[in-house]
Amino acid sequence: MLTRSLFARSRWMHWLLVPAMLLWLSPLAWMAITSFKTRAEIFDPAAGVLPQVLQWGNYPAALSVAPFGIYLLNSLLVTGGILLAQLTTITLAAYAFARLRFPGRDLLFGLFLLQVMFPIYATFLTNFITVRELGLLNSLWALMVPFIASGYGTFMLRQSFRQVPNDLADAARLDGCGHWATLWHVYLPLVKPTLVAFGMISVVTHWNDYMWPLLVTNSEGVRTLPIGLGLLAKADSGADWPRLMAATMVVIAPLMLLFLIFQRRFVDSFMHAGLK
Repeated sequence: MLTRSLFARSRWMHWLLVPAMLLWLSPLAWMAITSFKTRAEIFDPAAGVLPQVLQWGNYPAALSVAPFGIYLLNSLLVTGGILLAQLTTITLAAYAFARLRFPGRDLLFGLFLLQVMFPIYATFLTNFITVRELGLLNSLWALMVPFIASGYGTFMLRQSFRQVPNDLADAARLDGCGHWATLWHVYLPLVKPTLVAFGMISVVTHWNDYMWPLLVTNSEGVRTLPIGLGLLAKADSGADWPRLMAATMVVIAPLMLLFLIFQRRFVDSFMHAGLK
């Protein structure tokens, strides 16, 4: 009887989530439909919601406005480079803050988390000056260097490391494992959902970043996909909404695919606090 009651309650909860799902999907559906319309249909109330004829040519036309192939490659390199650097730095920092004892650890961790409390735009001036002094302006390195560490990711992973039982680490030390072996064979396998969740957050954040690439780049060879969307939105003749929506669908397609592949890991990271 209790099982039946829980099943009925779960089913009703799913029905209650349907309106929220439709609300979340509505902007995406609008973009997809608009990408197949003509400019006249968008501003004609009598044209209806769906396009009369699917305008497949909006996609190649949008991609021809700017070198989207170069932008895509740059976005992949920058996003992937930032992700690899952040996974390395947050893993080492989180392990040190969670399992090592050294003077001033808690104070240092509190100072490390200060970057989480400040808006990202508040650091743009100092980051710009640092990148300029290093001679990295207008390069892919300028897009990556300020983001190689993450206070949020370190905090997130530290909490997961602290929930790993100490007995496992003690057993690894009895087997002759040092800190590197213990981290690799004991801790990392148990926090994979947390790493995947942070990885998705990092990828979405830096894939969609517009302001920082706009500040530190001024040539086509090092710009990223959001800059290309900005070019479409600021055309001299006004925004071409069908082509802009087509380009937007191309930009968000990799993120949607990434979420579909790792959605179970993403949910597990919050349901099980990083532990299987």
